Amino acid sequence: MSPDYHLIGSYTRYSSWTARVETVLEYFEIPYTSKMLTFNEIKAHSPSGLVPMLHSTPLSITVTDSLAILEFLADQNPHIPLWPRDPALRALARSATAEMHSGFPALRNTFHTNFVARYEGLIPASRSAGAKQEIKRVLRIWDDARRVTVERLGAGAVGEYSSAGEDEGFLFGGFSIADAFYWPVLWRFRTYNLPLDDASPAVLKWMEKMWNDSKLKQLVHGYYRQAENPETRIEKYENIFAGEGVQASTFPEDWVFAAPRAA
Repeated sequence: MSPDYHLIGSYTRYSSWTARVETVLEYFEIPYTSKMLTFNEIKAHSPSGLVPMLHSTPLSITVTDSLAILEFLADQNPHIPLWPRDPALRALARSATAEMHSGFPALRNTFHTNFVARYEGLIPASRSAGAKQEIKRVLRIWDDARRVTVERLGAGAVGEYSSAGEDEGFLFGGFSIADAFYWPVLWRFRTYNLPLDDASPAVLKWMEKMWNDSKLKQLVHGYYRQAENPETRIEKYENIFAGEGVQASTFPEDWVFAAPRAA
């Protein structure tokens, strides 16, 4: 039997939008087929000129936009905890996801997605006050998520939803759409060596959890395999700080996250 879903997107080494959907499909082992496109090929497959798109064979419909696609998958697969079971955590996870979906323009436009690149030197984070504020906001969202999750799912949790799931260390307990949405942002911290001065111990622990997760490591492996294919390369997203005293290279695939030590 063929999978019910077919994903059309752009190569995920550069595309945070497609990567979010791919991450959920892969993490929860939802069967699907896919076709990854270069930027020049997208308009031939997408009426809007945008990806990702997800085709549902049983319903004969194609859903567009990463958040709409993931809400659709959650609706069609209620037996899979794509969102937290706890209603409060589910609401907060949706809120955090929606903020990532519609916000952070300075962060997006200053630090483009490039999952395998490494920039060293004087990264121009300080040239954009907006980007600096958005970095702080991201770290606050992550810290708030972990704090509330521990309160609701921790050992001392009581009430009707105290057994609504185990706190596995992800943003809202178990891995969810929220973690998938912030996965490309986590990579930006690595790619551009963004400051972690405001990251709480809880945030650093979540980062370590994400980087060490075996399923996410499989996705990482896929990004590096894409990078071996020259057809996937997009020059505008490579060496974006050329001539500014910043060195561009590639992270080794076996890189391991090391949390910064307290001063």
